[in-house]
Amino acid sequence: MIRKSSLLAVVVVMAAASTSLLAQNVSSGLRGDTPLNDEGPAAMMTPQRNTSERETRNYPEQPPVIPHTTEGYQIDINGNKCLSCHARARTTESKAPMVSITHFMDRDGQFLASVSPRRYFCTQCHVPQHTAKPPVGNDFTDIDSVLSHVAPGGRR
Repeated sequence: MIRKSSLLAVVVVMAAASTSLLAQNVSSGLRGDTPLNDEGPAAMMTPQRNTSERETRNYPEQPPVIPHTTEGYQIDINGNKCLSCHARARTTESKAPMVSITHFMDRDGQFLASVSPRRYFCTQCHVPQHTAKPPVGNDFTDIDSVLSHVAPGGRR
């Protein structure tokens, strides 16, 4: 009985040692050749896109992405640069889309006269886009594309 326990313990230790050695040599598109127990060098920052094009949303309730650069924008308790164009009173002049009406609701569903404090820090949900090449391939298909390939009656 003790011999079986010793043999089992040796097998478990060898399995653990071999998997940790294998894990250190794994390479991926995100980490490159950096071993898992090391911190690799930070990737270079790519420039932000700067366009007026609106990006298509990929799923319902997705926050719109920011198509223009936000470098140097002040978004803190003292000010919000985004509202200089996207506030209700400024959209006619700026031609920017207005902040969604949902941003004027408090957590109880009551409408406020100004943007709710919980929706004031725009970049918590909305992100600027960069000119980076994706490190990993993506074959995501949005729901509208999937539904357009389905024939009536549910057949493709």
